[in-house]
Amino acid sequence: MNRRGSGVLLHITSLPSAYGIGDLGPTAHRFIDLLADAGQRYWQILPLNPTCPEFGNSPYQGVSAFAGNTWLISPEQMVADGLLGPEDIADPPGFPAERVDYRAVMDYKNGLFDRAFERFKERGPDFRYKDFAAENVSWLNDYAIFVALKEEFSGKVWSDWPAGIRDRREEALTKYGTELADRILREKFLQYIFDHQWGVLKIHCRKRHLQIIGDIPIYLTYDSVDLWANPRLFKLDEQKKPAAVAGVPPDMFSSTGQLWGNPVYNWDVHREWGFGWWESRIDRTLALVDRLRLDHFRGFVQFWEVPAGEATAENGRWVDAPGRDLFTQLVRSRSCLPIIAEDLGYITSDVHEMMAHFGFPGMKILIFGFSGDVATNPHAPHNITRNCVAYTGTHDNNTARGWFEHGVSGDEKNLLFRYIGGPVGADQIHRILIRFAMLSPAKTVIVPMQDVLGLGEEARMNRPGTAEGNWEWRLRPEQMGEEGLREFAEVTRIYGRG
Repeated sequence: MNRRGSGVLLHITSLPSAYGIGDLGPTAHRFIDLLADAGQRYWQILPLNPTCPEFGNSPYQGVSAFAGNTWLISPEQMVADGLLGPEDIADPPGFPAERVDYRAVMDYKNGLFDRAFERFKERGPDFRYKDFAAENVSWLNDYAIFVALKEEFSGKVWSDWPAGIRDRREEALTKYGTELADRILREKFLQYIFDHQWGVLKIHCRKRHLQIIGDIPIYLTYDSVDLWANPRLFKLDEQKKPAAVAGVPPDMFSSTGQLWGNPVYNWDVHREWGFGWWESRIDRTLALVDRLRLDHFRGFVQFWEVPAGEATAENGRWVDAPGRDLFTQLVRSRSCLPIIAEDLGYITSDVHEMMAHFGFPGMKILIFGFSGDVATNPHAPHNITRNCVAYTGTHDNNTARGWFEHGVSGDEKNLLFRYIGGPVGADQIHRILIRFAMLSPAKTVIVPMQDVLGLGEEARMNRPGTAEGNWEWRLRPEQMGEEGLREFAEVTRIYGRG
């Protein structure tokens, strides 16, 4: 972690696949080989937790802090493991190559999962499954029954379930646990398959000396197993509905702020319980990845709390969070805490002080560096410091080319040209920003795959504030070749990051 290095940001869903969505199979292994051969040290991904259609399958609106997203399970790997036959995956539907059609993927993969589950039951659970179930009992049982109950109650929010199971009374848990035993076992089986396939992928990363950078969203969606299983950890009312929700206050970008709607934490209870839930969450994620980006890091110092029922975020308030106590406890009990702090937006000095205290690197985004007073802009290339991770852009921004073509005013473009030393075209801007990042003092540089390839706005992953069409972009098969990474590999070597 202390060596100069670089890597690529690409979520697994964006990989090419014949099965409608990027997965943990052969293409992911090939992508690892491409990165390693190009001299990269890191592959950054988005959160791996299960998503839900109600939130556009956003990986930042997870229904579990611990479970894996089973839509990432590889059909080809299930064939290799004997859970499916080659004929089961021989004729997949004609999925779109450039976007993920989540509904079509779910319909298709559920059929495969049903067949694989029947074979699993015929054989009987082996020792590997039993070991997985025993090692993950702290979250697996709750998650499996939660998924089964969601199906049993036609997708209703957990707080609208019958009172007995809503409140997790012992007799109700026993009743539904018996009645839904097969559905519960199916979900445990799928989590086991996800964990197995991920383990195979991670071993391949280690063989190629590639680290995975993962991601933890600070909040969860209300309709999640963690809220149902541990309601006291969140600010809920007597009906177990949110009493307060998260957001950010009004600023120059929005006169009414941003109302995210996620339940906020009851930090007093977390402290009373010794931060055990957070410890388990971070340990579980670090068992899957090598480094960890904590989203909305400011929320561990102060968070914007809005009374439930408000139409905007205007009437919220800042509330202190015990991040220093949490991270002190984590540091004391672990030999290494490889955290990257997402410190974007308006960040106060106490957030930077806490990052410096624990040595957590922050983020610098080059496309943010050419507005205002560029001489003092912290994202401008000449102001980037060593203990940070430098990006050309992130999953929430336009691509470098898209930003240049659609997101830069005339004055900003003129400033950019003066900074560079002359005008450039849209087909060159990604190369320039990549070089600026690579030659910077930053220990780590991460470049979205879209910028490596110089793709435009059509390849954008997410448009914050919009509900449709996000998290769908995928690489076409012909874009994932050595040619696309050859120039990136050369820049990596030139600037001593290989």
